[in-house]
Amino acid sequence: METETPRPMFDTDEMVLNMGPQHPSTHGVLRLVLKLDGERVVGCDPVIGYLHRGIEKLSEHRDYTQVVLLTDRMDYVAAATNNLGYVETIEKLYSLEVPRRARYIRTILAELQRVASHLLWLGSSAGDLGALTVLLFGLRERELVLDLFEEYCGARLTYNTMRIGGQPVDVPPDWGRKILAFCDEQERKLPDYEDLLTNNRIFLQRTKGIGVISGADAIALGLSGPPLRGSGVARDVRKDEPYAAYDEMDFDIAVGTEGDTYDRYLVRLEEIRQSLRILRQAVDGLPEGPVMGKVPRLIKPPAGETFHAIEAPKGELGFFVASDGKSVSPYRMRVRPASFCNLQALPRLVVGHLVADVVALVGTIDIVLGEVDR
Repeated sequence: METETPRPMFDTDEMVLNMGPQHPSTHGVLRLVLKLDGERVVGCDPVIGYLHRGIEKLSEHRDYTQVVLLTDRMDYVAAATNNLGYVETIEKLYSLEVPRRARYIRTILAELQRVASHLLWLGSSAGDLGALTVLLFGLRERELVLDLFEEYCGARLTYNTMRIGGQPVDVPPDWGRKILAFCDEQERKLPDYEDLLTNNRIFLQRTKGIGVISGADAIALGLSGPPLRGSGVARDVRKDEPYAAYDEMDFDIAVGTEGDTYDRYLVRLEEIRQSLRILRQAVDGLPEGPVMGKVPRLIKPPAGETFHAIEAPKGELGFFVASDGKSVSPYRMRVRPASFCNLQALPRLVVGHLVADVVALVGTIDIVLGEVDR
């Protein structure tokens, strides 16, 4: 017996709808070409490139120290982790020893950045779904993190806060006490976010069972960070391939079970808690000593190539750098950005859902277009 081909909801052709590139919920200049059957998405084609600035090619025409400034401009809401991934790649290529105190300071900066990034994600994603109070709360606490960054390096967005071989400056007086005070304040505020969202009936309807992806499919698509861990895969570069001072820190990997939008929300909330845990350990255990290692005035690594990855707030951020041994600039530099790789899961996530769910699914991936396009 032949089965009938399912008929579309309406007896019309599919409608093609442009969502973006200027759209408040696309978190940047992202264009989504949606094919719709009524309100249901049957196809999605992300169009990127509107923010392309050629950072990888620019890096091949700057000396190694100048490239740190360019990395700020990729994930511009997590500039410190961009700096960290790049400088550690060059240190690995050059076999440079980084002082222990500098590695601790880097860990502190990276975890402050993770908290700030997750707070911005929480506020903007909740705001996309109508929970504007959470947006205001998230920005309120993020300002406290930016105050700490400003005290350390004088900047609040693009920090240029690391150097090949260590840190440009030591921590300001009383900075550690202020970080611990922030940790206490942030921990007191986390229940407020949960009271507003975790058991909110509307939020549950918009996130539970929306955008489900299995662990196997997430791995096959190359996902990393919270989207991968939300599907139950306990992959975290900080644990699996420790860098900075993470081998001396005690923390847990947050994982989900269902692989839906709601689980990815819970994973990021738990990651904020674990970041506060790491911050307390790093501040309490901050060793004495120099913050800059022995680095030649002219950085010219020997001929060779290397790849190094870190766990950025949005996922695994990797740098490939090749040196010809003669130039003070990278011969080749390529970036494996978390946002770009995670974005390719979007067509898989949105098909079968409603147009309104696309908003939640773009948010749950947590992309920033500066990193996607570079």
